[in-house]
Amino acid sequence: MTTIGGRVRTAMLSAGIQQKQLAQRVGMTPDALSRALNNQRGFAATELADIAVELDADVHELITGDPDPHRLVLSARHSFDHETGSRSVDGLDGDRALLADVRLAFAQAGDLQPGAELPTDVEKVRRLLPEEFVRTFVDHLAEIEVDVVRIAGLSTAYSSTVEGRSVILLPESGNWFYENWSLAHELGHLALGHAGVIPGSSEFDAREGEANAFAAELLLPEARMRERAWDEVGLRTVADVIWEWGVSTEALRRRLSALALEPSPEVQDVLTWTTQKLLRRHWSGAKLGDPITRRMTEAGERRFPAWLQEAHLERIAEGAVGKGTLAWMLGVPAETLEVDEPEGSTELSDNALAALLG
Repeated sequence: MTTIGGRVRTAMLSAGIQQKQLAQRVGMTPDALSRALNNQRGFAATELADIAVELDADVHELITGDPDPHRLVLSARHSFDHETGSRSVDGLDGDRALLADVRLAFAQAGDLQPGAELPTDVEKVRRLLPEEFVRTFVDHLAEIEVDVVRIAGLSTAYSSTVEGRSVILLPESGNWFYENWSLAHELGHLALGHAGVIPGSSEFDAREGEANAFAAELLLPEARMRERAWDEVGLRTVADVIWEWGVSTEALRRRLSALALEPSPEVQDVLTWTTQKLLRRHWSGAKLGDPITRRMTEAGERRFPAWLQEAHLERIAEGAVGKGTLAWMLGVPAETLEVDEPEGSTELSDNALAALLG
């Protein structure tokens, strides 16, 4: 559509909201909304802002016809109810403020070089990574220009293209095996071009299934799975596989089932245990400096890309932004952060940019 009214109509159809409902929700009379949709009157700025919120639409795109270059368009790791077969992202509303803060951190870094385009084929993606990539998965993703942010307070993992960069956002969970699956799942979303699908829609369910299949093949390749005689392996071997492949007992159990590979009854039983329980009891390296706890600690640490922090240091020194966002990335009070700043600088530039970006 070439008019604002036409674009609002399209957004209404996507959101499944009727004209009368929308008018009531944004405080317009049905007649005023009807005339605006038919280009017989203009929309007020506040009306468009309210409409964008109700329709979960990009207000920049409603006005100009082009997506807001700073808008965060997400894919998220879902929760799956095995009894009902439904998928959902229950914590999205509560996560929005943190996601907006991440978007701001990237936007404040100045002109960014776009990341490399990922292949859509999981085997080609695997070839970009070293053979034993899972132990330092986050670092290897940085090598292929996928940025990883890990912060406390997120309810689940997300992926997005932010300022042209491929970004995966993780909660500080401490569950390294869960984090590895989340990284592989969100990498699948990025490689397959999934973004901005509404939770609960049929398209959402399909894309979540595709991202899970991508993650399964990346972390537990079918060919590798079929190399083992699962009906003959012992508990120590299963524990070693869990540790070396960086997956949970649940992920391995579901992958065996999906590939119709039947382990021995003893192995079937231990794969119902928690991952930590299996490793603590049967993994041969469990007492060597407690590497299990070390992995947990690493998966619970706040993380932002080093290049992003360096970009903020340069922008602060130029006086382009304040140090508030860098302090937030580092998890320290802004007043304690000593950086190279122009004389007389304040945090106003950060706040002003935040207001401009919405």
